[in-house]
Amino acid sequence: MKAAISGVNISPVNMEERKTLGIKAGDTVKVHQKIQDKGKTRIQIFEGLVLARKHGDEPGATFTVRKVASGVGVEKIYPLYSPLIDKIEIVKRAKVRRAKLYYIREKVNREIKRQMRRMSLVSLATESESELAIKAAEEQKRLEEEAVAKAEADQKAAEEQAAVTPVEETPAEEAASTPAEDETVEVLEEKLEAAKEEEKK
Repeated sequence: MKAAISGVNISPVNMEERKTLGIKAGDTVKVHQKIQDKGKTRIQIFEGLVLARKHGDEPGATFTVRKVASGVGVEKIYPLYSPLIDKIEIVKRAKVRRAKLYYIREKVNREIKRQMRRMSLVSLATESESELAIKAAEEQKRLEEEAVAKAEADQKAAEEQAAVTPVEETPAEEAASTPAEDETVEVLEEKLEAAKEEEKK
C-alpha cells in the first residue's frame, strides 16, 4: 500500500530542478560532488557517460556514471537528490536505443584487447642516479683505455715505418751492384743471338 507524503522535505536540495533535468542513459554529465577534506569542503568533478537510471523520479532515484581514468574504467552510482551533489551538468546527449548501457563495459574491453594485439614488447626503464654515475665512470675509463691503445698503435706504426724505409747506398755499393746488372744484360743478349741463329737454321 502506497501512502502519499505531502509537505515532507526529503532532501535539502531543489528536487524539482533535478527532476526537470531529465538525466537518462547515453547522456555525458559532469557531477560536481562536495568532498570533506580535513575540515574543509572542496568540489570534485566527475565527468562520464550515464549507463543507467533507476527508480525514476522517486526519492531513492539513482544514476550510474562511468568514465575511463588512466586506462581503468571507473563507475560511480549517485543518488539523484543527494545533498552531497552540488551541481549536475549535462554536457552532451546521445541517441540510444537501450535503457541500460552495461554492454559498453564489454565493448571497451574488446577494444582494449584489439589494441593490445597490435602492441609490441619493449623493455624500457628509468635509471637511478647511482647507475648513471657508474656508467659515466665506466665510459670515462673506456675512453682513457682507447686513447692509450691508440697512442701505442701510432708509436708502433712509426717504428715499423722507420724500419721499412730504404737505407741510402754508398758509392762503393753502387759500383759493386752495376757489374752484376751488366752481366745479366750480356747473358740476355747472348740468348737472343742464339735463338736468332736457330731460327735461321
